Amino acid sequence: MLKIAYHPIYQHPLPEGHRFPMIKYDLLPKQLLHEGVCTKENFFEPSLPSDDDILRVHTAEYYEDLKNQSLKPSAARKIGFPISEELVKREVIIADGTMKGCLHALENGISMNIAGGTHHAYSNHGEAFCLLNDQAIAARYLQQQKLAKKVLMVDLDVHQGNGTAEIFERDNSVFTFSVHGKNNYPFKKEQSDLDIALDDNCGDEEYLSILNKELPKLINAQKPDFIFYLCGVDVIKGDKLGRLGLTIDGCKKRDELVLSLCQKLDIPVQCSMGGGYSPDIKTIVNAHTNTFKVAQELFF
Repeated sequence: MLKIAYHPIYQHPLPEGHRFPMIKYDLLPKQLLHEGVCTKENFFEPSLPSDDDILRVHTAEYYEDLKNQSLKPSAARKIGFPISEELVKREVIIADGTMKGCLHALENGISMNIAGGTHHAYSNHGEAFCLLNDQAIAARYLQQQKLAKKVLMVDLDVHQGNGTAEIFERDNSVFTFSVHGKNNYPFKKEQSDLDIALDDNCGDEEYLSILNKELPKLINAQKPDFIFYLCGVDVIKGDKLGRLGLTIDGCKKRDELVLSLCQKLDIPVQCSMGGGYSPDIKTIVNAHTNTFKVAQELFF
């Protein structure tokens, strides 16, 4: 059975001006149930992990500043919205959803998190609405539990996974792979193990051709025993924070390409949703829903 991490705190309201992207965390589970993609039995509710789980990735000073809301103003500005105790709790619970999802992926081949994909969180600071790096935390958890040795991060959000690249820059046991818009945030990018930067308006044919060429080759070379897939839908044409040109169908084909490789090669995969900022919320929800449909069709 496909297991999906979801907690009501994912819908935590933000101050005016930041609320639009959060609506999808309420609508997406409802859409999955409405379309019959999932039932209530597919969902599990994450909780609070131990501080040790967080501190395998993030520095103690940064994590304490987050918990105590004592970040320096410059550090808070990088995150982009006011920090609160409830918001920090939300990020910690999202990380637990990704961690626990890994255990379900080991059992079932795949797992999903309705939220997550907070790849702009560095080891010692947050950026761009990302406080804690959920997939990095989960990768370290798997390795600490001796459930994985070699991990591959497949980051297909429209923005480069700069925080993830920094966290694992000296760690050969985690390979970071990011396909992103060349002219998108972050404007000063970190160096992943493999970066593919795409020109504005890159469409379905070019995008899928590049991914189909590079990803099988990469998996064959790295031989990961676990894959994290950040499946942001901000690659779709017209996204308010993206500059690429994929259609909704092209985005679905991207998911089919990645997940079919994982299924065919019997490599467990955990999926976090990442970004999506199209002007029409229906576009965001439908594109994310497609990822869950693909998972169900391929694995169950």
